[in-house]
Amino acid sequence: MEPIRYEPSLEHVSDDERRLIDEVVAQMAATGARACEAHRHAIRDAHAKSHAILKGVLEVHEGLAPELRQGIFAEPGRYDVVARLSSAPGDIHTDKIPAPRGLAIKVMGVPGERLSPELGGANQDFLMVNFPTLAFGTIEKYKVLLGVLEANAHAPDVFQRIVAGVARGAKEAVEALGGTPGATLEGLGRDNNHPLGETYFTQAAMRYGAHVAKLSLAPHSESVRALTGKPVEDTGYSMMRDAISDFFQNNDAVYTLRAQLCVDAEKMPVEDAAVLWEEKLSPQQPVATLRFPRQAPYTPGRQVFGDDVLAFNPWNGVEAHRPLGGIMRIRRVAYDRSSRFRHEMNDRRRHEPAGADEIPD
Repeated sequence: MEPIRYEPSLEHVSDDERRLIDEVVAQMAATGARACEAHRHAIRDAHAKSHAILKGVLEVHEGLAPELRQGIFAEPGRYDVVARLSSAPGDIHTDKIPAPRGLAIKVMGVPGERLSPELGGANQDFLMVNFPTLAFGTIEKYKVLLGVLEANAHAPDVFQRIVAGVARGAKEAVEALGGTPGATLEGLGRDNNHPLGETYFTQAAMRYGAHVAKLSLAPHSESVRALTGKPVEDTGYSMMRDAISDFFQNNDAVYTLRAQLCVDAEKMPVEDAAVLWEEKLSPQQPVATLRFPRQAPYTPGRQVFGDDVLAFNPWNGVEAHRPLGGIMRIRRVAYDRSSRFRHEMNDRRRHEPAGADEIPD
């Protein structure tokens, strides 16, 4: 099937969307203020706990098909990258609690018309999570579920372990009956496998030059493929950080960045990120290789830079990769508010790096 052409009419903004966005952002702001008071330090509204800050290189492939030669992938090339690996909750807990993992990627020095020139720099951010759909695929659903997600994020560690265990049991029961577990169970019932062996997804859609796509990042080198499905050794509170740091002492990590082009606007909607785009309709197609060399991924300098200085935002990028759908539209407001609050409260200036040499060793 041929990929559809991008048209602004693919998005549908409801009459009350602005009101819903304002209500959700206000609720998130209140929760963020409480977390700041508790920690005496402002943290992210989501993906608060980082596990690694990685320097790498993105290599756009040669010989791509015309429909894949779009946006920053239009020409072969190499770009410096900084990435932040994290856990999804908007508070900081022991890594013994299963949680979705996130990978935020900042591709530096990309050409193209800027979506948000006020953010500065010439970078393209891609934000990914290790499962392909969102439980709250629309703004309306997100508002309903926000209270549940925030309560779980800020609950005591023991309670969170119970919730994760129950969710995993429910997920297995649904699968045993031949059903497909919802994204809520997928998120709450995550295992504690090695983050470097996971496949990561943008979940929501974006413009892909003349087309529409979702992106994913899959393990490529044997070093990271060997970690897929492998539980992390329990070394305590920061066992994910420990496992990642141990790996990069002796190994490089190589991943394949892939694009899944939208070929059917009904079966592959942009306005509901809870709908899985079936690969039988449109396969994941390689467009670039992401390489992380051996390094020290969580020195004190890197932790401070990644947590308090850097900001990742799907709207920090080029028009050719404009985020699409209600979830992406609410992120434009929510991420900007969260970043400004975090940087102001921590007395840190937000900085868009121009290259890998600006990332602390």
